[in-house]
Amino acid sequence: MLTLSNINELNTAKAELNVFQRNHPELFGKFIDMIYLTRALHFKYQYMGCLLMDEEPGENTPDFVYGSVLRLYKKEIQQLKNEAEIQSLKDILAQYKQNGYAKLSLLALGQNPETLVGPTLVQ
Repeated sequence: MLTLSNINELNTAKAELNVFQRNHPELFGKFIDMIYLTRALHFKYQYMGCLLMDEEPGENTPDFVYGSVLRLYKKEIQQLKNEAEIQSLKDILAQYKQNGYAKLSLLALGQNPETLVGPTLVQ
């Protein structure tokens, strides 16, 4: 999937993620842990975002992964989704979905919005 981002949208998304981090530090930390787990397993951030948002991951579903690894990953996603304040995070992800879950994940990790401007193939 090709996503387009402009600097204003990315700066706004980054600011909202920063507010979310200040208001919900524990949940933000769990979200960051999930991003790092996604990276460690070489899964696509788009896959993680689709699972969090109850969307069909389609082509973003990992290939050639043991079922036990996928079950463990989905269990971790479900634990995050069971958090009391998860709707706040889901609202941010939904509002900026057009930028792609990969860019939102990178913003949450602290990447500079200027490095993410322009069209990108979402992974």
